[in-house]
Order: sequence, then structure tokens, then C-alpha cells
Amino acid sequence: MEPNANKPKAPALKNPNANEDLKSLSLEEIKKKLGFSPDGLSGAEAAKRLTQYGSNEIEEKKTNPFLKFLNFFWGPIPWMIEIAVILSGVVRHWPDFFIILLLLLANAVVGFWEEHKAAGAIAALKAQLAVKARVKRDGKWGTPAARELVPGDVLRLRSGDIVPADARLLDGDPVEVDQSALTGESLPVTRKSGEPVFSGSIVRQGEIEALVYGTGMNTYFGKTAQLVQEAHTVSHFQKAVLKIGNYLIILAGVLVAGIITVAIFRGDPILTTLQFALVLTVASIPVAMPTVLSVTMAVGARLLAKKQAIVSRLVAIEELAGVDILCADKTGTLTQNKLTLGDPFSVNNIPTEQVILSAALASRAENNDTIDLAVLGGLKDKDALKGYQMVHFQPFDAVHKRTEASIKDQSGKEFKVTKGAPQVILALSANMAQVKAVVEKAVNEFAARGFRSLGVARADGEGGWQFLGVLPLFDPPREDAKTTIATAAQMGVKVKMLTGDQLAIAKETAKKLGMGTDILDATGLGDVKKQEIAQVAESIEKADGFAQVFPEHKFHIVDVLQKRGHIVGMTGDGVNDAPALKKADCGIAVSSATDAARAAAAIVLLTPGLSVIIDAIKESRKIFQRMNSYAIYRIAETLRVLFFMTLAILIFNFYPLTAVMIVMLALLNDGAILSIAYDNVHYKDQPEGWNMHMVLGVATALGLIGVVSAFGLFYLGERVFHLDRPHIQTLMYLKLSVAGHLTIFLTRTRGPFWTIRPANILWGAVLGTQMIATLIAVYGLLMTPLGWKWAGFVWGYAIIWFLINDQVKWLAYRIFDPIKPTTSSDLTSQISKRAYELYEQRGHQEGLADQDWRQAEQEILKNKKHTKAQKK
Repeated sequence: MEPNANKPKAPALKNPNANEDLKSLSLEEIKKKLGFSPDGLSGAEAAKRLTQYGSNEIEEKKTNPFLKFLNFFWGPIPWMIEIAVILSGVVRHWPDFFIILLLLLANAVVGFWEEHKAAGAIAALKAQLAVKARVKRDGKWGTPAARELVPGDVLRLRSGDIVPADARLLDGDPVEVDQSALTGESLPVTRKSGEPVFSGSIVRQGEIEALVYGTGMNTYFGKTAQLVQEAHTVSHFQKAVLKIGNYLIILAGVLVAGIITVAIFRGDPILTTLQFALVLTVASIPVAMPTVLSVTMAVGARLLAKKQAIVSRLVAIEELAGVDILCADKTGTLTQNKLTLGDPFSVNNIPTEQVILSAALASRAENNDTIDLAVLGGLKDKDALKGYQMVHFQPFDAVHKRTEASIKDQSGKEFKVTKGAPQVILALSANMAQVKAVVEKAVNEFAARGFRSLGVARADGEGGWQFLGVLPLFDPPREDAKTTIATAAQMGVKVKMLTGDQLAIAKETAKKLGMGTDILDATGLGDVKKQEIAQVAESIEKADGFAQVFPEHKFHIVDVLQKRGHIVGMTGDGVNDAPALKKADCGIAVSSATDAARAAAAIVLLTPGLSVIIDAIKESRKIFQRMNSYAIYRIAETLRVLFFMTLAILIFNFYPLTAVMIVMLALLNDGAILSIAYDNVHYKDQPEGWNMHMVLGVATALGLIGVVSAFGLFYLGERVFHLDRPHIQTLMYLKLSVAGHLTIFLTRTRGPFWTIRPANILWGAVLGTQMIATLIAVYGLLMTPLGWKWAGFVWGYAIIWFLINDQVKWLAYRIFDPIKPTTSSDLTSQISKRAYELYEQRGHQEGLADQDWRQAEQEILKNKKHTKAQKK
């Protein structure tokens, strides 16, 4: 369309929504009221209106930060601490009163600050997913953020777009719009020129321009936004962590109840007993668990963002760690999505240039479609289209599988051209019977060479369609795809290719990618309503990929795989992929995805290819390992403190720690453990799953051996060194603090503790808090001074038991998780040493990786076999 030189000046606007409902006015009245121009608004006018109407976004209800901070003082755990504070004041234990009050404030401050940072990080990441809109301004099409839209803007809406603002459709063909998110209608509705479409609805089919009349809170969606609530889902891993929390709370409750019962029987002061019991309960409850969980997830989301994978729902990180099957679109994910045109095939000696020209006339460059661009790029004469005028264009959609255009040539003669799937174009053609055999032969030959085929036909005047020829299009595999698929296989992730192409093309592509050629024709599969027989379900599970896939097939494939016990990841880009993306355990929208696909997905990729998905899986497994380490540590520490305190009180009638000591123990340990979110870990070469048997088993072993070591020090202090009870209390405080925090260096590795170098922040946090604990014990802050001599003795004692506990942990893994073969201590040491050498050679990049351990293990075992062979 030629730019309009005499563009009318937009009138000074009042708020178009203030007095009248613009939905009911005629299109011509709205155009006049909004100062419509075919060239769109000028940049200056758009900026002026943006100031007048505000951003095109729904204002989120923001909680007052002060009220949010006060929420940290409300709930079962804060209530317990608050009761302990009150009881301390009642019995006039003022040191206890102020220290417990400090714990209460510290938990609130740390929790508030870390959640604030996590929320800010996620908000920043989601901002990268802001919807873009195709807008015409100053006569040129651009793609500003949808939040910059103003009344009077001219939009271009295409299949797969989320309508960014309330708008009235301009001239063009009817479009199908999905308004289910707004009205609850399950089926798309047809909207014609002049009719309104509402912000938040999805264009299912068609392409048309529209005039914006309502933005932000003045949209249909904005007025009902208060009725829309986001559903908060809890992932498998979060459920498991919450179960651990409940388990510890119940265990603490039972043991504390035992202490209170015995104290009452013995006639101990009831207020003092209650205060101590409350403090012990608080110390044993995983107060920091919600904060550690949210911080670890937020840090993980930022790390994934650096790898060009934006997480829109945090729980997806945990689900991604367990994915064992990844259903990946071929085009753009396994291939480059850079189509090149091969030598065409034509029927009846029609010149190949005419076939290409007809296909080019049925294309639209401004749609930026890869097929259209490839066809237009195949024109030898770049000016070949200048003599033709496009009267009407019907875009491609997944149902009709073709484009169609009505064209007028220089003489004024009108004709129609179409291009699309060969079988679809053949079915349209009047000369199908004459050309079907040669066309199918050509298509099969192209497919055997890995080419996609595009049928082309033309209809003159009122005559029928005449098949002209076939255009071969080649989309080469991505350079990194073959290596990435092999890496995925090593990680226990099976990649299954999904493509709408023919079976022969799918097999040829799969062969080039080294992923197996057991490709199923999806046309033989059922839909979501069909229950596949066991034999078909098994073939779906074993298949390397699927050809001639329609969107409903994707949903069905995911459903079958999930029913067979798999955690399924799914990539998609189109509006019709949205149901499958939501159905998958982890839906992944690729870089070229429509707005609708992005909205349905849990992870959105910013760069094309499969490698970024594999990187995301690796990172999610690392995040899972961090949470696993924290869970084992937290259980072990709770068991250690609870059982030691309970047994000491019940058996020896002695409180080995004061209430203040317990509070400081919890304060220092919970404060430093947040740094585990940044720790170095190596991912497993298999999908992660929550192994509660292993976690509880290893944690219990470490917890109980900790009780043994604690009573060992208690025995030495009282019976060997004859220390008085106040000194023993300080001794035990320092031991539980130091030994407790050293435990994190045990739980973060399955092998010897030195196999993975701790992150500097974790190392610094643990040593920093333990230096504080040591100074408190040495100089006697709110406790009996211990002195440097005894502090050094406690550190030596704790380190010796730390080395013993490392062997206990190794044995516990052999008992509770014997799946992974283990080796002797000597062989483990050799493997660990070699793995660390490999890590050093890589220049300390990202910590010790699983590949280092695996390579070292293979080298050592190979050398041992060679040595044995030589001896024989």
C-alpha cells in the first residue's frame, strides 16, 4: 500500500471509554473519533497518547512492603517464637528474652529480603517475555512492546497472536478468535470486519488488521481483571520438601512432649520447661526451608536465563530435572529453519520459472514466514513481482495447509495462485488424474533426499485449479544437533522428533542426526479421547520420532507417554501446540513461538536449537542436587540436636544447652545455609527423582552418628577432664555448631567430600558463621567463657568426626541407594584425584562436572583391567 501523504491530523482526544462504549459505534465513527490513518499514528502522537492514557497493562495489586514484612510474624512458627519470648519475659530471663527476640526479627528480615530479591529476579525475567505487537506508525510496520500501544494504533493480527488490546477489525477476511480465557466459550468464534476483538483472546485462524480503541484497565479484560486469579501449583519436589518439614515438626513435637512430661514428673519449674521446650521446637523446625527453596529456585532461574531459557513458572525447574523423554519439533529445533529452494519439478513442460513465480505470488514477505522467504528468494529476477497487484491473500493455517492469493496482472486480468502440501494442492486440482502419478513419484524422490515438497497450482478466471509443479525445500540439520542428541542420550533423555513432514523426510533427517529411524506415521494414531491398546502405546514409547504430526497428535503422544510413567518435556511454537505444552510435564516454547505458545509453556527459549534445552536440563539437575543436599543436611541436623537434647535430659537430667544457645545455633546455621543456592554441584547422568528412602536413610545415619559424637564429647568433658556443667554447656554448643555446619560439606557430595569444590560463597558463609560461634564460645557471650585451648580441642574433635562421618555417609549410600555401582575406598580415592585433575585442567570452570568423574572412572578402571591382564 502506498503511504498516504495527506494523513489527517489526529484530533485532541478525550478518554474514548469515559462517555461511550466504543464497541457499539460504527467503524467509521470510531475511525473519525480516534483520528484513524491508513499509515497509523505518528511517533509523536503515539508518545502523546501514551502519556494521556498510560501503559497498556493491567495494574498488579501490590502488597504494602511493611504489611508484607509483618506477615513474617504471623503463622505457627513465628507464634512459637513469640510465645518463647513472652515466657522468657515472664520468668525474667532477659538474655533469653533479647536473643530469642533477635531470632524472631532476624528470621523476618532474612525471609523478607530474600523473597523480595527472588520476586524482583522473576519479575525481571518475565519482563523479557513481554508480548510484542505488530503496529503501523509513520507508514512503517514495527514491533514495539504491547504495553506501548495506545488508542488509534493500527495492529496486524495473525494466527497464534494474543490480541494485545481491545480493537475493531478493519477490512479483511473473517478470523477465528479463541475467547475462552475471557468468556469461558470452549469453541473459537468468528469475527468479521468492524467487529470487536478483546485483549487476551487468541487468534486461532486468519490474518487481519485492527484499530485499537481500548488499552490497559479500559479493556474488557481490564474491567474484569479482579475476577481472574492465577492458580498456584506445587511441584513434586516442593511436596516432598514440605513432607520433610511436616515429618520434622511431628518428630519434634513427640520428643518435646516427652521432655515436658518427664519434667512435670520430676517437679521441674513449669515455665522454664515450657520456655526451653518451645525454643528447642523452634530450633528443630526447618524455619529457613521456605526461604531456601524460593532463593534456590530464583537463583536457578537467573542461571537458566543466562543460558537463554526464561522460566515463567519456577516449579518447571524441578520438573525439568526429571524429564526422561523430550519431544522436539524438527523445524527450527533439530534443523536450522533456513529453507533453501532446490531445482523444481514441473508438469506438462511448464517452465520452472513460472512455477516459482506462481508460488512467489502466493507468498507474503512481510509475514516473515520461512517458507515464503525461501520461495521469494528463489526468484532469479528480483523485480518479477512488480507488475502484479495482490487483491486478496489467505494465510497458511494448520487446517487447510496452504496459502492462496488473488492476483491482478498489468492488463487487469485476475487469476488465483496457491501453494501448500502437495497432497492438498493435488486434491484441489482439476488435472489431478493426469499428473498424480508423476507428482507423487517426484515428491517421494525429493523426500528420500531429505527435501520437503511444496505443491503449486494456478486458476485463471473462473476455471479450475491446474497443478503446475513441485518446489523442493531443504532445511539442513543444525550443526550442533547430532552432538546434542548424543549428549542427551548420555544424560538419560530420549529425544523424539515430531514433524509434519512425510515419513521419508523424517527418516532421512533422523538418520543424519544419528537418532534412530524407527519413525511412526502419526496419521495412524488416535486423538486424546482414544485409549490406545498396549501394543500401540508400546510402539509410541519405543519410537524415535513421528511424521505427519498434527497438533492433536502431539497432545495424544504426550498423554500416552505420561501414562506409561515418563516425565515428558515438549517443545512447540504454534497456537495449536498450546494444549500439548500445557499437558507436558515441562512445556517449552521455542524461540520462534507464537504468543499463545509462550503463554502455555513453562519455559521459553530465546535462541533456537536443542542445545539450550539440554543446558537447561543440566542446570535444573544441578538445582535439584542443591535442594537434595539441603534436605539431607536439614534432617540430619534436626535429628542430631533433638535426640541429643532429649536423651541428655531424660537420662542424665541435664540440659546440655541453654535456650539462648539453641537460639544462636539456629540463627547462625539458618543464616549461612542460604548460600547453598549458589553452590557448585555436578549433575547426574540420569533424570532426577525424589528418593525419599535414600534421603531419610542417609540423613538418619548422619544424624545418629552425630548423637554418638556429641555424647562422646560430653563424656570426655565430664568424666575425663572433669569440667563443670556450665563449661560443658559451652563446649557442647561449640561442638554442635561447628560439627553441624561441617555436615553440609558431607551432604553436598555422594563421593568423598573433596570431590566437588565448594562455591566460595558457601565456603565463606560457613567459615564466617563458625568463626562467630567460636568467638562467642571463647569469650563467653551469654555463656561461660571456654578459652582458645578448649575451642581448638572442639575443632579438632569435630574435624576427626567429620572424616569418620564421610565414611559413614559412603556406607549409608551403599545401603540405601545401591543402584549406582560403588568401588573400594582406594579406587574411589584414585578416581576422585583424577577427576579433580581434569577439573583443574579446565581452569575451574563451573565446578567439578559429572563428565570429569565419569572420564576419570573409565580411565582408572581401564588401567586396572590392563594391569590385571599383564599379571595373567
